[in-house]
Amino acid sequence: MSRAPRLEFFTHSSMSGTKKQSSTDSSDSNPWESLGSPTLLWSPTSGIPLQDGLYMDARFPVQNMPIQTDVVWKRPKEICPFPQFIVDGATRMDICQGILSDCWFLSAVASLSLYPSLLDQVVPSGQGFQKGYNGCFYFRFWQYGEWNKVRVDDRLPTRNGQLIYLSSSNREEFWSALLEKAYAKMKGGYNALNMGFPHEAMVDMTGGITEVFTVASLPRALGSFLRSLLQKGALINCANSQRPLMAMRSEYTWKRNQAHPANITDVHTEFGLCVSDQDIEWNMVSAEEQRRVQRIQQDDGEFWMSLADFRQNFEIMEVCHLSEDTLSEGGVKKPWKCTSHNGQWMPLQGPPQFNLTLLEVDDDPSDPELTCSFLLALMQKHTRQRGMLFPVGLHIYKARSEHDFLSSRDLSLLSPALSSIKELGYVPRRELVLRGRLAPGHYIIIPTTEETNQAGEFLLRVLTEKGNNTIAAERPGTDAISPVAPMSPRLAGLPSINEAKDLFLKHCVKGSYCRPLDLYNLLTETIAKGVFAGSEKKLSLEHCKSFVVLMDVS
Repeated sequence: MSRAPRLEFFTHSSMSGTKKQSSTDSSDSNPWESLGSPTLLWSPTSGIPLQDGLYMDARFPVQNMPIQTDVVWKRPKEICPFPQFIVDGATRMDICQGILSDCWFLSAVASLSLYPSLLDQVVPSGQGFQKGYNGCFYFRFWQYGEWNKVRVDDRLPTRNGQLIYLSSSNREEFWSALLEKAYAKMKGGYNALNMGFPHEAMVDMTGGITEVFTVASLPRALGSFLRSLLQKGALINCANSQRPLMAMRSEYTWKRNQAHPANITDVHTEFGLCVSDQDIEWNMVSAEEQRRVQRIQQDDGEFWMSLADFRQNFEIMEVCHLSEDTLSEGGVKKPWKCTSHNGQWMPLQGPPQFNLTLLEVDDDPSDPELTCSFLLALMQKHTRQRGMLFPVGLHIYKARSEHDFLSSRDLSLLSPALSSIKELGYVPRRELVLRGRLAPGHYIIIPTTEETNQAGEFLLRVLTEKGNNTIAAERPGTDAISPVAPMSPRLAGLPSINEAKDLFLKHCVKGSYCRPLDLYNLLTETIAKGVFAGSEKKLSLEHCKSFVVLMDVS
């Protein structure tokens, strides 16, 4: 029987850079007054408001929530007698969707639960309802290169004693419900979580860089492509955004009729097709292999499917790339090194530049060109305050050295080695991601806005292999120009005076006279090593004969 690669992943429909710490609160009003809250007291030690000795979050934005007379806000101790923050570890089984359409957020949380170190960063341990309990819980979210602390009280909306939003399959566990409340506070309220994309939440909870693919555009060797992503520790979500998902087998039916995200957790090559844990085709897989892939016969939302079925039933795939600074799980390959740069566009000064040095080629035996892979992510800052997104683009130019800076004249003469503009044009995105592969060497990254007079701040992140590096390029000042430089201004594509002398002595063997063939060899070597590499193929001996004749003054 033929062997076919399969994906392991799960849905949630079946589940019913810099580390600076700061605090985030989002409103100065007191929306709890309409709920008839008692007079607040203030803790003399922590300075937080207390209600009957418990923390009361007066800044949680409830004013935008729909009026529901049958909804009662209760603390966990009012919902069950012995509440726990986390029971037997935080897992994806602790994530059961409520009445909000925030499955995109739940999908990201479930992905996060696969890596305890990532979840611990967002959900700090040591919190609970026993010793030291004061009704206050806090969580951390990544925003523009910093981890921000968001504090909430533990009052949760209920109906008939049941949580109406996110809950755990264990009635006594509340970490996931409180995490949803903290994320809602950061976004502006529970209603702000209705509809979204998993990659938004994954960035907020990991600080990773996300790519969005259409399944139709994925490579034909899909199994190898997905496996390489998972080996690097990437978090992968997929969804169908155009039509309802169909039943995969009679034993497993999609529980929702709307587009719903799922997580890819593993890729294996096995016999036949296996969809649910109860699928009869598991009988063709050895017991040893079933133990290796950790098959558990229970309705936990995790199942297998073929790559062909995956292509047929999903349309969108979102990949969140993590760096070695973020992901510390054992057994995961961590090739990405992340460097972050804060910058700004300023009118009349030209866009900032960043030097990219690629030295270490990919460890990919199938790549005959020996190239270096990298990801660029350009994130615009403070877009909510500004009220708009600038159309932006990313360009990469070949550079002469690791400290090169391209003048406006250089840019007018050179063509970029890679540019997002060619395929996308200038796009108004919160974060623009560009994937590239280039030969080892020195390059310059230039993030630009479509209009040169726009002012704004941004965060540029670069994921590269270890051994590669990115630094901000220094703009040369007027006093940095050498007064004895005979070439003014010197183009980045031309050699220096000393380099030109060495080339002349190397190729022009008859002293001060340069023959057409000598000139041809000299120019070919010069062009091939500079930013115009490749153009030497257009040079001919006839061109050089003409140049020599024009310069002959005898």
